[in-house]
Amino acid sequence: MKRQSLHDGSEDRLTPLESLELEQVSSCADLVRAMSKTAFGGRQLGRALDVVLAMYRDSGCRVVLTVSGAMTVAKQGTIICDMIDRGLVHAVVATGALIAHGLTESIGRVHYEYSPAMSDEQLFAQGYNRIYDTLEMEANLNDVELLMRDVLDHHQPSDGMWSSAQLCRAIGAQLAVRDEGRGILRSAYEHGVPVFIPALTDSEIGLDMSIWAMRRTADKLRRRNEKPTLEKLLPATPQYNPFRDLQEYAAWVRQVERLGIFTVGGGVPRNWAQQIAPYFDILLDRLGVEESVPRFQYGVRICPEPVHWGGLSGCTYSEGISWGKFAPASEGGMFAEVLADATVAWPLLMKAVFEVLFEDR
Repeated sequence: MKRQSLHDGSEDRLTPLESLELEQVSSCADLVRAMSKTAFGGRQLGRALDVVLAMYRDSGCRVVLTVSGAMTVAKQGTIICDMIDRGLVHAVVATGALIAHGLTESIGRVHYEYSPAMSDEQLFAQGYNRIYDTLEMEANLNDVELLMRDVLDHHQPSDGMWSSAQLCRAIGAQLAVRDEGRGILRSAYEHGVPVFIPALTDSEIGLDMSIWAMRRTADKLRRRNEKPTLEKLLPATPQYNPFRDLQEYAAWVRQVERLGIFTVGGGVPRNWAQQIAPYFDILLDRLGVEESVPRFQYGVRICPEPVHWGGLSGCTYSEGISWGKFAPASEGGMFAEVLADATVAWPLLMKAVFEVLFEDR
């Protein structure tokens, strides 16, 4: 067997690690930067700060924020508001549930801590919906339905056909008028940031929209002295076309110089946002159109899901390069992946970003 040739890391120009000296830390930004010289999740978070700052300092880059999971119930929604209000997010792709639970805050309602002393049967009987360790009151969602009904009754698109982006703009406009609290859709409306919900029907507001259409049918039946039944009501559907979202997003992406993506969680929002480059690839190829194809130049992902489960939520940016979604490092691509609970890592990262970009001015 060949003997080892013992190298010295400094001679091979390897990067030395440094112990985390908390006495040398005077800000969140200092802490996250110091963590970048440690290991494991700390180093991932520190490297994410470098990528995020490069992305935000690139004046030609527009950033898509994709969010899944119960982040608004987990009281992280105002971080999204801060990112939008500070001009760090230019489009949002989210789950409908996340937006719906955020709406309860926007209209002044409250989420509560779950007590294990309460059984799930008891919670149901008392109108509490449990999301792991947090409770959403059914009464909150009933109040959201009243908001939805008001928007759908009085803010119809000119041709009567909704998309999720149009719906989110209309809700945001109503929230701005009501002025009952901060909220993602309100901030997005006030700053002209489009919000897309690709799986709208998988949410409370999607159900509200469907029931709104059936309510109109029920009213018509009653005016004819007919009794509403599910058989008569279920065929009624709202005028809604998700392809309008796809084309609006594609038109938006086509206009930007460079693309960045900031992903919390994974799921449908992440994949829907990322598929835009393959969409353009096959569109241009199959229809014989000659135009440049956009790819994400920057990316930061905060998600604890491991890659070996094979799901999109755990998919690495490297794998995404094989799909043409991301620019490789040889073309300037910069990416960071933080395998951690977003409620721990996200606030630390964004506080550090805010300190560097805004608080030192």
